[in-house]
Amino acid sequence: MRCPYCRHPDSRVVDSREADDGQLIRRRRSCPECGKRFTTVEEAVLAVVKRSGVTEPFSRTKIMSGVRRACQGRPVDDDALALLAQKVEETIRARGAAEVPSHEVGLAILGPLKDLDKVAYLRFASVYRSFDSIEDFEREIATLREEANVPG
Repeated sequence: MRCPYCRHPDSRVVDSREADDGQLIRRRRSCPECGKRFTTVEEAVLAVVKRSGVTEPFSRTKIMSGVRRACQGRPVDDDALALLAQKVEETIRARGAAEVPSHEVGLAILGPLKDLDKVAYLRFASVYRSFDSIEDFEREIATLREEANVPG
């Protein structure tokens, strides 16, 4: 790591700490040339590969805005959406890949959204899975009813 004060190309790590529930690593560094100390923050970048092949950084905000549309008119608050986005990010990061297809992000949204609000889930699933007919909706509703009737 280059020193921000004297531009020396090397530095020594004095202390490392996790931040943001382990999502970031804060490192306190010391420059052997000028002796000044500085802090760096490291974050593992998670990229989403869209269908077009374009890669963009993972965004909780984008997850929340997409799910917010499905939740329109439903009793779901912003805190619940933030928690859902966090769960989705944790699920994606747990896979251990630096790049993830957008399709997998959509799949990771479906589970927590189903637990949050069934109507919002149905709306999101209809767009995500490209429902073409009433039968698609009926089949998904039947699945939701079966899951609701299963004990445990």
